[in-house]
Amino acid sequence: MSQLQDSFGRRFHYLRMSVTDVCNFKCSYCLPDGYKPDGKPSFLTLNEIENLVAGFGAVGTQKVRITGGEPTLRKDFTDIVRIVAANPNINTVAMTTNGYRLQQNAKEWYEAGLRRINVSVDSLDPKMFYQITGENKFDLVMRGIDAALEAGFERVKVNAVLLKGLNDKDLPRFLQWIKHIPIDLRFIELMETGLGRDYFNAHHLAGVDIKKQLEQQGWLYDLPSVDDGPAQNFSHADYQGRIGLIMPYAKNFCASCNRLRVSAKGKLHLCLFTENGLDLRDLLQDTSQQDELITRLHGQLAQKKETHYLHQGITGVTQHLASIGG
Repeated sequence: MSQLQDSFGRRFHYLRMSVTDVCNFKCSYCLPDGYKPDGKPSFLTLNEIENLVAGFGAVGTQKVRITGGEPTLRKDFTDIVRIVAANPNINTVAMTTNGYRLQQNAKEWYEAGLRRINVSVDSLDPKMFYQITGENKFDLVMRGIDAALEAGFERVKVNAVLLKGLNDKDLPRFLQWIKHIPIDLRFIELMETGLGRDYFNAHHLAGVDIKKQLEQQGWLYDLPSVDDGPAQNFSHADYQGRIGLIMPYAKNFCASCNRLRVSAKGKLHLCLFTENGLDLRDLLQDTSQQDELITRLHGQLAQKKETHYLHQGITGVTQHLASIGG
């Protein structure tokens, strides 16, 4: 089967697959009021996940990131990892987590086939961590990161959304932390969502400003690897860790897009913003539907837009990032 490609020549080999909308944290930039269910949840089943991954794998997907909400809230999370890892076309199985179950399960997940972990840690100050996340679990999350390093994961990344007036003063502390620890630290520029214009205006911190600070301190730009996507990565001779910047408002951010998203209820999202998503679930019930699934995927890629239009203040239908595994 031919590689998924859009009309702008971008090729897609990376799937971000949400397996639940539920999250037990209340991060101010994502779910400030906590998760509120809309009726009885009906998230993708193990069988549907297996068929989804098989379809994407057949058209060139090599990396799958399991996301949420908080993906580890699913009781069958380890089974999900095993299913994804068992697909011969998938070379890398990753997940993004708030880290609250990481300490007790890191070894089990590694043995199931998980190889890369991104943990959200928006501040190294326990009080600020609590203020941003609504949960007093800083020490637990940090022990989880230690457990992931000990378990032998290929890559452990820490995601931090830098917020003006909140954790923007944490940069020196973050840098000191990765000086002797081989962690990839990713700073994510705050993105505006449909319900967050006031929050965005109050707390947005331009990623290019962080980039200038790093360059002034001797951090050097690394040439991108095939699965880096839009992240700009930097390294420093005096540091074991690396830094990545995800700057959605930077020029040509979308030119290197290589990922697609599927929501926890089986909707394909060509972009984190701009559209409602296309239902795939009706084609995930049986392996005999794979050809039809692939045809639908190719057809939808022709509709993918060149950019996300965030520069124009257009946030689309996305009300909060947890809803489609942002």
